[in-house]
Amino acid sequence: MRQRKYEEFEADNGIALRYSRHDDGGGFVESRARVARTAHVGPSAYVDRGAIVGAYARIGSGAWIDGGAMVHEGAIIGSGAHVGPGAVVGRGAKIGSRVKIGADAHIWDGARVESDEIIPAAAVVRAGGRGRRAA
Repeated sequence: MRQRKYEEFEADNGIALRYSRHDDGGGFVESRARVARTAHVGPSAYVDRGAIVGAYARIGSGAWIDGGAMVHEGAIIGSGAHVGPGAVVGRGAKIGSRVKIGADAHIWDGARVESDEIIPAAAVVRAGGRGRRAA
């Protein structure tokens, strides 16, 4: 069976959004998102309009990178995780499966967030240990 090159959806405001499949992993990337060629976007993962995914970052299967979010170089986003609008995930950070990161939250370089955690909007998670460290 042949796989389509892109999918098109209509947003609530009537704007058509076109998602193409990323070469590494086959996840969906909106046409106005910026994803490095060396990044991995897993199957059924979505990178929305205006999001940025850096070199060698890994987005797990079924994860969602919301519009305006930034995932820096070498960061790992677990399967089924959600990075909210305007949130920043630092270089080399590791985000577990099913984590929900609120809007405008900041995960520092090298920080770790364990699976199933919820990071509130505008929270800051510092590096230096496992689990959530919100300030």
